[in-house]
Amino acid sequence: MEHTENKTIIHDTEKTASWEQQTAMKVSGISILVNLLLSVFKLIAGIVAHSGAMISDAIHSASDVGSTFIVIIGVRLSAKKSDKEHQYGHERMECVSSIVLAGMLLVTGLGIGITGARDIVKSTSGGSIAIPGTLALIAAVVSIVVKEWMFWYTRGAAKKINSGALMADAWHHRSDALSSIGAFVGILGARLGYPILDPIASIVICVMIAKASIDIFRDAIDKMVDHSCDAKTEESMKREILKVPGVRRVDLLKTRLFGSKMYVDIEIAADGNISLFDAHDIAENVHHMIENKFKDVKHCMVHVNPING
Repeated sequence: MEHTENKTIIHDTEKTASWEQQTAMKVSGISILVNLLLSVFKLIAGIVAHSGAMISDAIHSASDVGSTFIVIIGVRLSAKKSDKEHQYGHERMECVSSIVLAGMLLVTGLGIGITGARDIVKSTSGGSIAIPGTLALIAAVVSIVVKEWMFWYTRGAAKKINSGALMADAWHHRSDALSSIGAFVGILGARLGYPILDPIASIVICVMIAKASIDIFRDAIDKMVDHSCDAKTEESMKREILKVPGVRRVDLLKTRLFGSKMYVDIEIAADGNISLFDAHDIAENVHHMIENKFKDVKHCMVHVNPING
């Protein structure tokens, strides 16, 4: 019976991993298609409407395709089964892709900020900024709507499967939406006679993108250095453990993040006069309960301490 339960848990774990990978691949595929179509549209609009800001925005959208391929690689590598050389799995590979994406996001933000600062200096020095056509304004609005939708769509999927790489890609979409807002403000401002609004907006966008990249980087690092999970989750685990028949108290609960998954080490106290078989059953019940109720837990170890009476 116990062997059958273990096989069922392993099967469920593999099924969940497969579903998570399929979800990530589906979202990434849609992301690549949308970015390619949007890049071509914005590039054409930028050239026809003589808008340097829109051409830059088109290049930014095209760069998102590269970031999505990094997500695909990270998710595929992290989903690989354990092997002789990697007995704890490959989940941390997704953290590596998150760090790469955070770096790309930071570079994107700094690029927008440097361009904005350069345009401010140019404007205050008496230089002129070309006035773009209406098509560039329309392209900016379309880009804002599409990229903001992609942000929420990708973010929802990332939360559902607890994927740091997919969440980083979602913020890449948001950075593109913010970039398009900057382009829109700049194009509209230029057409209304205030061309300096574009570079000012770029500086603000730079700061927002930089903050997002730092948050993504910190989250990825936490998952790579055995950072514990949040206190709320640990408290919930303790409450559930105490509900298991035979458990007198929880002596120790340690958690560590391993990519998008968690490892849990538990010490419980049980009646010292019961048989080894009964103590083993209590430990097994705690083990199965944790892995079944907390879906992000990859493995749980339980040690039983004896107490009198």
